[in-house]
Amino acid sequence: MATLLQIKTSISENGNANRFADAFITQWRARHPEDRIVTRNLGRKPIPHLDETAITGFFAPAERRTPEQRAAAELSDELIAELQAADVLVLGVPMYNFGIPSTLKAWIDHVARAEITFKYTENGPVGLVQDKRVFVLAARGGVHRGTPQDTQTAYLRNVLGFLGMTDVNFVYAEGLALGETAKGQAETDALGQIARLVGSRAVTTAAKPIDV
Repeated sequence: MATLLQIKTSISENGNANRFADAFITQWRARHPEDRIVTRNLGRKPIPHLDETAITGFFAPAERRTPEQRAAAELSDELIAELQAADVLVLGVPMYNFGIPSTLKAWIDHVARAEITFKYTENGPVGLVQDKRVFVLAARGGVHRGTPQDTQTAYLRNVLGFLGMTDVNFVYAEGLALGETAKGQAETDALGQIARLVGSRAVTTAAKPIDV
């Protein structure tokens, strides 16, 4: 039995990236009904951005942390434990002002911890979050793939690879704001990509989701 960690980052619960990530999960459940699904919704429960309290708390010995530092470190530890326990990471990522949502950046900043999820060696950095498959459901109002405006793809590949996750697959739904015809085609294409990635064999039971 595998564990999937779904990270939802759309501001709106019905945002396009959330919808495509949910579609991915639905198809995955159909093919792998025994698997465990853990969902962290950053739109509903945003993670605070890093501040001095959090950073100093990360590096301070546990017994010397202030209550505020302890709370920040415990949240980071919780997020890292979720990631480490997952076999598959599913990211629903809308494009906001040519970048990733700030809530996703906050999540990344909390799980990127020196000596825990990566380390530096004499041969360079080594990612410690390994042997995971990653699926990124990228929803965009315009068409940006392969252009300088697509800062998301390179950044996510770089930061995920830095942490040790190199098996990263992107599903793009682009042109969603360019009229009904373009939107319909984009949705059809994206759902087809999802089906090819996870399969479409239907079964009668489904994995029980866990929301956090």
